[in-house]
Amino acid sequence: MEAASPAGPGAPQPQRQGAAGRVAGLLRRVKGKVFTWNILKTIALGQMLSLCICGTAITSQYLAEKYKVNTPMLQSFINYCLLFLIYTVMLAFQSAGSDNLLYILKKKWWKYILLGLADVEANYLIVRAYQYTTLTSVQLLDCFGIPVLMALSWFILYARYRVIHFIAVAVCLLGVGTMVGADILAGREDNSGSDVLIGDVLVLLGACLYAISNVCEEYIVKKLSRQEFLGMVGLFGTIISGIQLLFMEYKDIASIHWDWKIALLFVAFALCMFCLYSFMPLVIKVTSATSVNLGILTADLYSLFFGLFLFGYKFSGLYILSFTIIMLGFILYCSTPTRTVEPAESSVPPVTTIGIDNLGLKLEENLQETHSAVL
Repeated sequence: MEAASPAGPGAPQPQRQGAAGRVAGLLRRVKGKVFTWNILKTIALGQMLSLCICGTAITSQYLAEKYKVNTPMLQSFINYCLLFLIYTVMLAFQSAGSDNLLYILKKKWWKYILLGLADVEANYLIVRAYQYTTLTSVQLLDCFGIPVLMALSWFILYARYRVIHFIAVAVCLLGVGTMVGADILAGREDNSGSDVLIGDVLVLLGACLYAISNVCEEYIVKKLSRQEFLGMVGLFGTIISGIQLLFMEYKDIASIHWDWKIALLFVAFALCMFCLYSFMPLVIKVTSATSVNLGILTADLYSLFFGLFLFGYKFSGLYILSFTIIMLGFILYCSTPTRTVEPAESSVPPVTTIGIDNLGLKLEENLQETHSAVL
């Protein structure tokens, strides 16, 4: 006796549900792989920026210790000149419109003067602080810029954090504390500074200016363009650092006994700084200023590792532990997406990229929409 075949409109329901389940499972696997790949890419890009910062630190230390050359403003001036020659000139040759140099200067010149001033002085204040306070103070107080950056991102960029993000930041700062402890145990903290209070204030001001510069950078590269940010920073950074250079470092520059080794160190510093400025907007555009600043906390550790061979630093196992803790906090921060909440009525241009921080949420939304469509 033959079995009766199913009939009626409800018959295909099990097949449809099975197909929907298979599609949903496939999308979940794709989502997991994409998100994991983007986290790994974020880590790699962050460490590339750390190596650029490490290059600037090593060349500066070589100039200061071996050749007695201490001209931080001259070194920054060369970098701003390179940015001007590449990116500002690119803006000048843009066709007429919102991306043209003259249009930008006409509409937003005073904003970019303030941005250039913040960027130049942030670099200068941190370097100047080393003359007054200790290495430990600079390393610890420089981290003050991260909570300032998060607060500015909350109010200016409308970033919304979860509890895990604050835990991740705390883990990264714990790693910095471990690194400072390793410095003290290794005997690197041998300079008490001439005026610790002044030095500490300079570090805090520099960290705040860095935070302002980074938030402005994220705003511009996500809502406007990377070329506009770099071109305008190159233009006004060159002017501001050039004026400050003439008034504050002309005697130091005149006393330099130039040879090819010193010139090569200046070139190496300028190239590292130029790469840092050129690549950081690319990383910020797909992540956020906060995640980038957490990632580059390892820069001091890279400098210490190179210093073991170049400057005879003492090794400590705490350096490895510090690196591991910072990377753990960085991965923890990137593993959970942040949210961006735009105000109800805003004249701000729409964000052109969701960034890796928001990629998980976007994939989740797409997964739910596709699942619903299949059902």
